[in-house]
Amino acid sequence: MCSYCGCEEIAIIGRFMAEHVEIVNASGDLRRAVHDGDQAPVAHAAEALANLLWPHTLVEERGLFAVLRRQEDFRAEVDALCAEHVRLDDQLSRIGAGQTEVLDVFLHDLRNHIDREENGLFPAAAIALDGDEWDEVDAYEPAPDTHG
Repeated sequence: MCSYCGCEEIAIIGRFMAEHVEIVNASGDLRRAVHDGDQAPVAHAAEALANLLWPHTLVEERGLFAVLRRQEDFRAEVDALCAEHVRLDDQLSRIGAGQTEVLDVFLHDLRNHIDREENGLFPAAAIALDGDEWDEVDAYEPAPDTHG
């Protein structure tokens, strides 16, 4: 996880990075459940991970990504990251439904996605956005009782 530029000091970026840690930890639970071979724990672990992943990606897309997308320099990267969100959701759903052979690809794609956000997009956003834009990003925050 990134710690070199200080972008985690921006509240929403810090939150996204903390959520990435939770998501990675939950992906370890999923990996262990798949390794054990019993589908009920796999389905439970996939659902628990989805309950972390889906709200996280929603806030990213409706907040930070929506504001960044207005700048032409960010459009392609934001669109690619949104497409990755869809692919990760699909892979996770398939794993939860019993297609556990998808696990290694999912874990690789998840780690790569997080790396691209934390070591690329987040530091770039910290430089590119101004105070009013960060206020707009923060406006997409759900109420604390509706997240996770």
